Amino acid sequence: MKPVEPAPVKLICGILFSDKKRLADALEVLAERYGRIDYRSALYPFTITGYYNREMGVPIQRLFVAFEPLISPGALAGIKIACNALEEALAVSGLRKVNLDPGYIDYDKLVLASAKYNAHKIYLDQGIYADPTLHFEKGAYLAAPWAFPDFKSGLYNADFLRIRARYKGQLRRQRAASE
Repeated sequence: MKPVEPAPVKLICGILFSDKKRLADALEVLAERYGRIDYRSALYPFTITGYYNREMGVPIQRLFVAFEPLISPGALAGIKIACNALEEALAVSGLRKVNLDPGYIDYDKLVLASAKYNAHKIYLDQGIYADPTLHFEKGAYLAAPWAFPDFKSGLYNADFLRIRARYKGQLRRQRAASE
């Protein structure tokens, strides 16, 4: 069987931040690089862990954004590398004030990019792994056993369902336009 190019996917970015100015700067750069932001979640207090408190300061909030242009899933490793560089550029005295976690949504799953190895992660390129965090089944997102506790809680699922609906509409329009 010949390999087939995968369908394009919906680029998302989970953002942790403690500095609103740095967040605004990050969103501006991300939109310049990856296209118009067509979905922005509510702000969620990030209190599930204190892991980032020392570096970022408190309070920390979480936000999810999605980008209008669909991408190839193969672009994820390069996007993660670029996001890591942006985090460093926006750091204050070497301490991050924004943490950018790009990923994508397709029909069946939500995948996050990670620079950390783990048994369930799939190597992509440039030291970056794909972390299949959630899968879509019977109208809902279900967390993988290894997912972070806030993803396991289902707190963000309504946002991911809205992003998935946008994605499906975009794919339908693309297919109709190509017929």
